[in-house]
Amino acid sequence: MVVTDQPPRPADAPPPAVDSLEPSVRAIERAAGALATASVARMDETLPWFRDLPADQRAWVMLVAQAGVRSLVEWLRARDKDGPAPPDNSDEFFDAAPRALARSINLGQTVQLIRVTIEVVEEQLPHLAAPGQETGLREAVLYYSREVAFGAARVYARAAETRGAWDARLQALLVDALLRGDSSDVLASRAAALGWADAPPVAVAVGRSPGGEAAAVLHTVYRAARRIGVEILGGVHGDRLVVVLGGAADPMAATERLLVGFGDGPVVVGPAVPSLDEATESARAALAGFRAAPAWPAAPRPVAATDLLPERALAGDAEARRILRQEVYGALVRAGGELLETLDAFFAGGGVLESAARGLFVHPNTVRYRLRRIGEVTGFTPLVPRDAFALRIALTIGRLDPLAPSVPHVT
Repeated sequence: MVVTDQPPRPADAPPPAVDSLEPSVRAIERAAGALATASVARMDETLPWFRDLPADQRAWVMLVAQAGVRSLVEWLRARDKDGPAPPDNSDEFFDAAPRALARSINLGQTVQLIRVTIEVVEEQLPHLAAPGQETGLREAVLYYSREVAFGAARVYARAAETRGAWDARLQALLVDALLRGDSSDVLASRAAALGWADAPPVAVAVGRSPGGEAAAVLHTVYRAARRIGVEILGGVHGDRLVVVLGGAADPMAATERLLVGFGDGPVVVGPAVPSLDEATESARAALAGFRAAPAWPAAPRPVAATDLLPERALAGDAEARRILRQEVYGALVRAGGELLETLDAFFAGGGVLESAARGLFVHPNTVRYRLRRIGEVTGFTPLVPRDAFALRIALTIGRLDPLAPSVPHVT
């Protein structure tokens, strides 16, 4: 072990000041073109993905390599002039690259390109450095290569922030268009810009936003969605978080896994539809359910919008009233008057089979059979309190609405 009186220099400290490196810098400047050409040739030999790049992008890499050598020359001269810690100009390394190149080459590949270029420059240092300056030049190049790597990280971080902000804005516009019921062309164009695959089925979930920055809220939801393998689009509208799910075989189960991204309160899931073009229907049902959900304090979380039909109808949702009128009351009317009569007697008897049977002068088993038929016809079972409530609302709406189907006359 060699012990010296000098304390060790930190690994991230700039290279120590040495005599002017101008003779070596001029040699590097003269060899800039050859160094860039040799770097690209080495990339072609050692990086398989580089060989697959289109010719125009390979030419851009050559320009970046040449710009990198020029930037190194300027940095070394600034170091001679300003001392051991010259101004950071590492970002200039990438100024020659079009934006399209940053979209084609990821950060890891960029680091590989930088490493190859620095390796080629280091290999040529013995031939480029003036006598006695090889060590100082090598340390300066190593220090500069580190700055370039950080510069690459900054470039990609800024690109990611810009892209993230743009995506968040575009998603917010898409969700807003969905809630407004804009044309399918508008939805399709914005979804395509976001890379939405439109995997069926599609459903919309609405809940309260947990608050804070919208980007952070959506990031939490996206992270949870990636874990369960579903496609989502999201937007924060006021105090509401709206999430569009795609490719979830069971939207209710998928939404339950996404609850970590929602705030307190109900989370309502609209009906599943085949594609984003038809998701406006799901969004409207989810929003109507979200507004009406406080009327059912014991509602599960998440809850289907169809389970909130009676609350939605009482809150003035025209679609819920239509469903209860046509698909519940209308179904009972079409099935025959005895089902309606039995349901009225069952409610009048306080939900007791024997009381309904006495009022109808039939056997309790007959009432039990008819109640089972009502469940098959409407999807609501009178013996279940929650379903009985929905059936009561359906009967009321059906009989108040002059457009409701009339009960056939029995002779």
